[in-house]
Amino acid sequence: EDHVDGVHALLSNYLESKFQLHVNFTKEEVAHWLLPRSSVINTYVIVDEDDKSKVTDMVSFYHLPSTILGRDETLYAAYSYYNVATSMSLEDLMRDALILANSTGSDVFNALNLMENETFLEPLKFGKGDGNLQYYVYNWSCPSMKPSDVGIVLL
Repeated sequence: EDHVDGVHALLSNYLESKFQLHVNFTKEEVAHWLLPRSSVINTYVIVDEDDKSKVTDMVSFYHLPSTILGRDETLYAAYSYYNVATSMSLEDLMRDALILANSTGSDVFNALNLMENETFLEPLKFGKGDGNLQYYVYNWSCPSMKPSDVGIVLL
């Protein structure tokens, strides 16, 4: 809760400056969607050493357990959510996210090819999925765009 303002500033600036299609989060929405909740969402921040109110980097992932068909077992999946790296590379930040997700008991970590995610998918050995994500946005006039121009992760 101490870093909602800093996360809001960092995330808003990142989304507005990089993506054609993005959410304009309010501070209240940042708190609602990103404050950590056990087995729901994890968000981690790095703050400036000289100004502890300034968030320089953030990584977040949400959890979605799935029952394995034909078995009485659950697969615990973590899904990359919103991530911003300014004091390190996105690849290094996501490497840390993989370790953090594993420490929460996740069996697998998934990431879409949206935003700047393509920069870390191959170097971190993500396997390519077999589907394509399609967004249909009601009541908006949007041109077709590349995944790297989309700054929205829908839950």
